[in-house]
Amino acid sequence: MYPMYFHHRIHCAPRTWKAVADHIGSVSAQWPASGGGALYGVWRSQIGRPRDELTVITVWQNLPADEKVAALFTGMADILRHSAVAITPTLRPTSPEPPRRQGNYAFRWFKTPAHHWPEFLDLCAAAWPEFESSYDSQIIGLWRATPDDNNTVRSLLVTRRPDLAMWERSKLPANDAEAETRRKLSRRYDLCDDTVVCTSTLLTAADREDTARWT
Repeated sequence: MYPMYFHHRIHCAPRTWKAVADHIGSVSAQWPASGGGALYGVWRSQIGRPRDELTVITVWQNLPADEKVAALFTGMADILRHSAVAITPTLRPTSPEPPRRQGNYAFRWFKTPAHHWPEFLDLCAAAWPEFESSYDSQIIGLWRATPDDNNTVRSLLVTRRPDLAMWERSKLPANDAEAETRRKLSRRYDLCDDTVVCTSTLLTAADREDTARWT
């Protein structure tokens, strides 16, 4: 079992995001054998982040030392900066099996007062089944960043939709069941102190490559 994940931001030299992503994909097969984490996914910016920034998630059997996390990308050509945040799965994911379907991936960060966190989780659990069945979408994971800050829970929600058109469709309820799901999700936003979202596409997808130029 892999209990710990890391969310990485990889800032690449101009026009090198594809080469860096390919390099990460080729060397990541050796990471577990050397005591490193396994590659969970690599995403490129679609909306809201710089063109030459990659988002990477890695998964680990145990909480590693900071230098071991940094070593995954040390010395790689065209990486200008790297930052990482430790994240622990909550309701999902329940296994380290990585996402493989291409689509529109929303990375949404929340800051929620700790006393609202139980209700926040309950709302997610109640809303997700209807959300997924109505919009051909999947909740990839809801992770809690560690450590907490000043009685505030920082969390990361990753949601896959098939495309940006479905993003818009999911905001416009077409029936009572969808309206109830939207009510639960809106209540979740009302509980948090802050939230921000960006979207991306999956470079490690197994079904198809996204060749659009988004940013």
